[in-house]
Amino acid sequence: MSEYPPGSIEDREKLAKMSLEKLLDYFFLQIRNLWRVDGVYFLGIEKKFGTEAATEIDASVWENMAAIEARSLKKMLKVGEDPDIPTIMDLLLKSSWALDQPFKTVEVSDKRAVLTIDRCRTQETRLSKGLPEFPCKKVRFGYLKNIAETLNPKVEVNCLVCPPDKHSKDLWCKWEFKL
Repeated sequence: MSEYPPGSIEDREKLAKMSLEKLLDYFFLQIRNLWRVDGVYFLGIEKKFGTEAATEIDASVWENMAAIEARSLKKMLKVGEDPDIPTIMDLLLKSSWALDQPFKTVEVSDKRAVLTIDRCRTQETRLSKGLPEFPCKKVRFGYLKNIAETLNPKVEVNCLVCPPDKHSKDLWCKWEFKL
């Protein structure tokens, strides 16, 4: 058990009685809820103060969250100092953001990885509500850069494409990670 286990012993016992399939469904529901909260607060800030202000706040929040998440994953999974690219990608793919992105592909080698998001729930939801594409490059870049650099300061993160960049219909964003 971790140093600060979430929930009470009773809560953990209740969850332990769930089947693995139901527990995983529950786990992904909670991740989805985290991102729903993110979307709802963003839309509220955007409505009151505009997209630029909402983006600035969102970028700051997710840069901080990236460091917290990276340190927590590193500690929980007992990863050593300055992990290599495959280990960084393994941890990144366990982050709340990556787990909420079902339409992703990853190419990994010893020194380089490319993460591609083919479909984006956030953008698709905005478009379905009649809102314009969210220029998310600043927010996503800060998050991905900070999560990677918290794990290993020698990692370089590059955005290959992300809104507001022009992109094809079957590609929302693409990121490169290299040592």
